[in-house]
Amino acid sequence: MSATALLDLWACLGNDSRTSGNDTGRVDQARPPLQKLVIRELALFLGLLFLGLVLLPIAIYFVGGQVFGDYAGAGFTGFFNSLGGKIRQGDWVAWFLVLAPYLGWQTIRLTRFLWATAGRSASSENKVRN
Repeated sequence: MSATALLDLWACLGNDSRTSGNDTGRVDQARPPLQKLVIRELALFLGLLFLGLVLLPIAIYFVGGQVFGDYAGAGFTGFFNSLGGKIRQGDWVAWFLVLAPYLGWQTIRLTRFLWATAGRSASSENKVRN
């Protein structure tokens, strides 16, 4: 990936280094862009991890009950304990299930970035040809 593409990704994520959000000119009042990025990405990861650990299993249990019938264990508690055991054992399917919201969001972000980069590249090539 070229340096220009990395700068485009940085700007696409809302981290243009030209605007630090510091209106007073004092460096100690504004967070560095990298720290803001890390905090935002960590909050995003934790929020989507909560979704994958709590809300997604609830939805899977109830939709699975409607489609396939009752769970063979001790209801939702058995289902959730079974899922938790598989996560602790390192089962990759259980981990994929838990991380699916985050992975899906990152896939959407990457697709959007590549789409925008391809569009800019194509428009700049058209300008050069004309």
